[in-house]
Amino acid sequence: MELIVAVDSNWAIGNKDNLLVSIPEDHKFFRQVTMGNVVILGRKTLAGFPNGLPLAGRDNIIFSRNPNFRVKGGIVVHSKEELFETLKQFKERKIFVIGGGTIYEMLLPYCQYAHVTKIDYKYEADTYFPNLDAMDNWKIIGDSDEHTYFDLEFYFYKYENMSPKQIPD
Repeated sequence: MELIVAVDSNWAIGNKDNLLVSIPEDHKFFRQVTMGNVVILGRKTLAGFPNGLPLAGRDNIIFSRNPNFRVKGGIVVHSKEELFETLKQFKERKIFVIGGGTIYEMLLPYCQYAHVTKIDYKYEADTYFPNLDAMDNWKIIGDSDEHTYFDLEFYFYKYENMSPKQIPD
């Protein structure tokens, strides 16, 4: 399993259930990496998508604690155990965790790779991603040159988890 996230210089990812900033080049990267694959996201993240609909061209697995929550075009799971059971049908596919904060935190230990867009700016935020640079088991294995969007500088990094947990069979 892998994850993909955009963070500011404090590892913030959101404020009031919204992304901190919208950078077209980052969105393009996200589409390229996740297209044709499986994405795992929370209900609040789904609500932030256009019309609150699952992402086209990907199998969407939406995590919700609400047992009555349903969404057309997506698979809804209600527990980590149910998620792991559902993932068995996608063994031959790449699986990406795409947010939000609670979902990242729950599944980070199971991810082998993290694709992190680091934005060189501090935003007002209420949701944060764990600082991979401060974790001994996460190492940078790839990075990009500086990119800019207006006056924002950002970089693409790829991290590897040196000891990921295995998803139970």
